[in-house]
Amino acid sequence: MGFHGYAESAETEFHRLQSIEGSHDWFIIAVQGLHRFYRRSTNEVVASWMTRQDRELAISDNAAYAAAVLTAVTHNETASPRIVFSGFSQGVAMAYRCAVLDRRVRGLISLGGDVPPELDIAALGRIPAVLLGRGDQDEWYTAEKLESDKSRLLAAGVEVEVVTFNGGHEWSDTFRKAASRFLKSLSDL
Repeated sequence: MGFHGYAESAETEFHRLQSIEGSHDWFIIAVQGLHRFYRRSTNEVVASWMTRQDRELAISDNAAYAAAVLTAVTHNETASPRIVFSGFSQGVAMAYRCAVLDRRVRGLISLGGDVPPELDIAALGRIPAVLLGRGDQDEWYTAEKLESDKSRLLAAGVEVEVVTFNGGHEWSDTFRKAASRFLKSLSDL
């Protein structure tokens, strides 16, 4: 289940997830943020997950919305599905928030966004494994933020793989290949 970045669409995230080698072995869901708006330059409908206004209410609404989507998609499953959450940029926080609430989570793919500050060690410990990524020229998700997130996750007992690639705030081919290896490792469990 993927969560897009600011001013993106679920379709963008869906294509990212489809580009991961081996993703055809997984059922892919991409969720669109509840706050939709028009991109001025193209009039394309895009979305964000929240703003500063009523932040706590938005977090709660977004998490409930994503959980409802996941329930609707998996309700006919005879076996308990293996769930992997994925987030890019602003969507990373939503991926973490949803992952700590779902006991079926096997892992989380996180690129260019930080672990939400309200998640404590006990909550983060519910996520077995995280692929943590950053472009070395990313000015928003800094090396310091990555190291802080890595430390928090390791303190919670999470298995962490870090991928740093030559690039900026983007989904790179290097990260896509790392995501493929990560999903394969979760498939083998």
